[in-house]
Amino acid sequence: MLGILGGMGPLATVDFLEKLVRNTPATRDQDHIETLVCSAARIPDRIAGMTGEGPDPFPAMLAALRRLEAGGATRIAIACNTAHHWHGALQAETKLPILHIVDAVADALDGRTGDAIGLLATNGMLRSGIYQRRLGELGFACVVPDAADQAEVVRAIALVKRGGVAEASEILRPRVEALVAAGCRRVVMACTEIPIALAGAESALSAALLDPTEALARACIAACLGEWRIANGE
Repeated sequence: MLGILGGMGPLATVDFLEKLVRNTPATRDQDHIETLVCSAARIPDRIAGMTGEGPDPFPAMLAALRRLEAGGATRIAIACNTAHHWHGALQAETKLPILHIVDAVADALDGRTGDAIGLLATNGMLRSGIYQRRLGELGFACVVPDAADQAEVVRAIALVKRGGVAEASEILRPRVEALVAAGCRRVVMACTEIPIALAGAESALSAALLDPTEALARACIAACLGEWRIANGE
């Protein structure tokens, strides 16, 4: 059973669940993956926690992980990009495998190393270097927006959290176009609010976009279906 450590934010968790269902090769209810969701919306702000400007979110994340363990989860997905800053610390506290969102993105990039990859993310995620390090090890060069554009990306993320999806979309589209114009083959939407805002992007733009939560959902499906087949002797 897949345990989903969510609530960061709640809308992003719902978006991840929708992608999990949509990508599952199912013809009936019983073909879908059993999931247990902990929408732990009271986990302290991850960006403030990373910069030392707010309380450490790790204890609350660990408490949510313990609830998923107690509920019978056999593997864990974290439905938040920034929360992967604590992936290693959480993995050290459990025997359950915790899938990593950047590994899922790397798989979705089809192994074409040497390409420039654009990143749209929170300030904290960019400062943490999680994507830059893990993708850099595979030979990808990560490109981030300039300071002015990054401020707009952060504003758009905040708008999605408040329900201003349409306004956020208008802000983000030219930032994607700028990264493509700078030579990026793909643009990774490395914050769970960004794919929500760009869900209706025109085909010319959407072809460049890579949704980490979609990639993570597909990785979860592959892992859980493989686990089910082993358990059933297939």
